[in-house]
Amino acid sequence: MATDLGELLVPYMPTIRVPRTGDRVFKSECAFSFDSPESEGGLYVCMNTFLGFGREHVERHYRKTGQSVYMHLKRHVKEKATGAAGGAIPRRRNGKVFLDLELNRDFNGEDYEYEDEAKLVIFPDHFEIPLPNIEELPALVTIACDAVLNASSAYKKQEPESWEEEIQVSRHARSLRQLDNGVRIPPSGWKCQKCEMRENLWMNLTDGAVLCGKWFFDGSGGNGHALEHFRETNHPLAVKLDTITPDGADVYSFEEEEAVLDPHISEHLSHFGIDMLQMQKRTENGHNTDNNSRPRVSEWEVIQESGMKLKAVFGSGYTGIKNLGNSCYLSTVMQVLFSIPDFQRMYVGNLQRIFDYSPLDPTQDFATQMAKLGHGLLSGQHSKPPMKSELIEQVMKEEHKVLNWVFSPRMFKSLVSRGHPEFSSTRQQDAHELLLHVINLVERNSAGSENPSDVFRFLVEERTQCCQTRRVRYTQRVDYCIQLPAPFEAATNREELLAYEAKLKDAEENMRAPPEPVRARIPFTACLQALTEPENVPNFWSSALQAKSAGVKTSRFASFPEYLVLQIKKFTFGVDWVPKKLDLAIDVPDFLDLSRMRATGLQTGEEELPDLMPPIVLPEDTRGTEQTLSFLDEAAVMQLAEMGFPLEACRKAVYYTGNMGPEMAFNWIIAHMEEPDFAEPLTLPSMIDPGPSTSDSPMGATPLENSPPEESIAILTSMGFPRTHSITALKATNNNLERALDWIFTHPEEEETDALSDMADTEPNDNAFSNSNSHSDSTLSQDRDSSGPRVKDGPGRYELFAFISHMGASTMSGHYVCHIKKEGRWVMFNDHKVCLSERPPKDLGYIYFYHRLSSG
Repeated sequence: MATDLGELLVPYMPTIRVPRTGDRVFKSECAFSFDSPESEGGLYVCMNTFLGFGREHVERHYRKTGQSVYMHLKRHVKEKATGAAGGAIPRRRNGKVFLDLELNRDFNGEDYEYEDEAKLVIFPDHFEIPLPNIEELPALVTIACDAVLNASSAYKKQEPESWEEEIQVSRHARSLRQLDNGVRIPPSGWKCQKCEMRENLWMNLTDGAVLCGKWFFDGSGGNGHALEHFRETNHPLAVKLDTITPDGADVYSFEEEEAVLDPHISEHLSHFGIDMLQMQKRTENGHNTDNNSRPRVSEWEVIQESGMKLKAVFGSGYTGIKNLGNSCYLSTVMQVLFSIPDFQRMYVGNLQRIFDYSPLDPTQDFATQMAKLGHGLLSGQHSKPPMKSELIEQVMKEEHKVLNWVFSPRMFKSLVSRGHPEFSSTRQQDAHELLLHVINLVERNSAGSENPSDVFRFLVEERTQCCQTRRVRYTQRVDYCIQLPAPFEAATNREELLAYEAKLKDAEENMRAPPEPVRARIPFTACLQALTEPENVPNFWSSALQAKSAGVKTSRFASFPEYLVLQIKKFTFGVDWVPKKLDLAIDVPDFLDLSRMRATGLQTGEEELPDLMPPIVLPEDTRGTEQTLSFLDEAAVMQLAEMGFPLEACRKAVYYTGNMGPEMAFNWIIAHMEEPDFAEPLTLPSMIDPGPSTSDSPMGATPLENSPPEESIAILTSMGFPRTHSITALKATNNNLERALDWIFTHPEEEETDALSDMADTEPNDNAFSNSNSHSDSTLSQDRDSSGPRVKDGPGRYELFAFISHMGASTMSGHYVCHIKKEGRWVMFNDHKVCLSERPPKDLGYIYFYHRLSSG
């Protein structure tokens, strides 16, 4: 038999590989579906590419690549038999077959057991060879099979390890000596014993001294008095006070100079009168909320509709998503996006075409993974009601078990977070930032095809007025979301809030328990009013005065999107630079009419500011050809630099995105951070001395060094502008992206002639752009002139259809859920739980989604 198997595998030996260092083995999830070894058909792992495929998709991979040898993995999960009637409990078979394989169900390990089996399958005849089969298989095949079976998870190699995963038990924990000095720590109102600081406080576990930190592992600010105390006393361990929960606390060892674990933390805290069980509950993956637990507890109960018997719903469009640990921000955003018909049509409607034309590695293809996720959410395959017998069993045992397959978006999260310093971590993130990130990915991957994010895009008209000359400038910019201010001064319970603040201050000064918190109630109309009020323009340069002057800006809608996104500005920054949430409620309406906020353009009697550029200022210490633009947004540069990026790279990012803000500059950094000259100093082409004259050939080719930056061209074309028109605009404005946008809006009629002359001027170089021009033109919306960005303008009347709510103290902690209106009913999506909502908490939402009402 050994000879027969060896001869059978001879033709396929060149295609069988042993996984090398860096190879990712996908043995827990199909590249095209959410099939896993636990699925009915198991999972097939290609022995050449190490990609995993479900039964429905393995044939496609075989036809496309010709790879014939696959390892079939199957995990059988069953409930343990107990008691005499159940008989003997069978033992687990092949226990190390899937060493790092995670269960896709929320099983209780004590109630279930599983049996694993693996075999080689040769296509197209489906010849099966059971594993292990060391005696009969060639040595190379045996080594390859063993390496695949024992390979680590594909995602563990890609995701950066968080500090929680690396923490070790302190060598001081077991033998820590605590002083019997009578110190008792109150439950709140802490402050540093040396500097009165109330943030980033650490309690020494030896003597109970409460002191401020400096730059410890979480990056918090402080004056370093906790470290000074260690140097004076050699007391090694300290606990961060606002991290204590029933589950544990953050402990730091000064002597070991790292975060550590203390298995006896409960005993050590009780020595100073701290009962861990009375501290606030920790959020979903171990991140704390804040000292005042009561407002957060109430918020959690209201948003999750705790205490109500919510009816679970199943079927197409009612599929939950497994929480991977602080991944609820991603789940809620994707649930809302795939409730929008344009996203359903683009990715799920074109599912087979996307899959058939996917690249050889579909795990790295955005369209494939979007289609896979959308199909998982909308097909209903992962949302089936439990059988009657299972429901009876739950009632008898008085417990609730998740009986359906749990939908795990690990492959999708790995792809969309690749290269992003925040989303690629296991920490909680801002759902609003992720929404914009996904929209950006959709934009970049929709060139030449339907772009579903067009439904969010709209134009904002900004009216800027010089306060001295009273002259104005009208400009337009593209946006996808409205950030709605929350003016506390407009709260209807302002007197109650002031009284609470006074009581809170008094409690902190006298080390007493804080008073019952008060939530600010702000009218939605006040938020809209704050949005439309004029704002001062910092560093405004008046082209009429040819100097800096005072300026004010107002914003209006130049177009209304088909789907309107409103983000409530609930978050601010504490002294430790951690985003913190304002406790407020807003009476957000179901129906919204923004017609009065439509832009009107230049009015009769208004005089426009001259169309002049600010002067280019060369620094006194000019090195070589380096120059500095006087209007470079230094605030954006420093904001990016504080994230850890090189300063020169931040300057380049702000320059090449035309001072369009830190978000666009951040996207530029992510797209270019692998380039060898990423951190090299910014070198600008001279705009004063253009070099050798080309006047002797007025129709000659433009020198390459004076061509617009490709990054600026890409940004404009991604907004829907034709490439030739974008190049012309950039040339006319000295490659300033913001001014180029203004130029495009004010020169729509010249697109055709400019494009033709530009092609003639740059012949033959621009011939390479002819294909991209045709793609860009074909994607333009019919709603606007072809020279503008693709927007779907219409009436400004909307109806609320979804909102995402956040629970917790900041975007860096807490939990997200979303409510979506489906078939006339509000449905709550809380990770894998999908239930009909009895009392949707519309006043506590963070991001609201409206769809436009038809004019009829």
